[in-house]
Amino acid sequence: MRLNTSDRIVAALGCLAGLLGVAASAAAAHIAGADSLKTAAQFLLFHAPAILAITGLAATGCLRPLPARIAGLLLVAGLCLFCGDLALRVLAGTPLFPMAAPTGGFALMAGWLTAAIAVLVPARSRGTAP
Repeated sequence: MRLNTSDRIVAALGCLAGLLGVAASAAAAHIAGADSLKTAAQFLLFHAPAILAITGLAATGCLRPLPARIAGLLLVAGLCLFCGDLALRVLAGTPLFPMAAPTGGFALMAGWLTAAIAVLVPARSRGTAP
């Protein structure tokens, strides 16, 4: 099975999360007191393979496509908000916006819950009526 355009975008964003995780790790190694940046790097690096796995499993038909897509998007959005806020606080001295990190954390948790739903609700078999 092939990835559609939206799945390719989510997968590419997962790859970008991995890239940013490596970059944030390297930056945190050279900035004194950058514990928040280290946390952001860890979150990016932990979630990048999860986003790729969810996208890949949905493409093979192992997961329900819609909840898998939603899970991937929630994880990407959560990473942008949570890690973006932590990184901006360290690198620019200002937050992304009030409550960005908690909102991102909530989106990450919602993404994991939606991924669990995508796993638990069986995918429709091809050729079977809905």
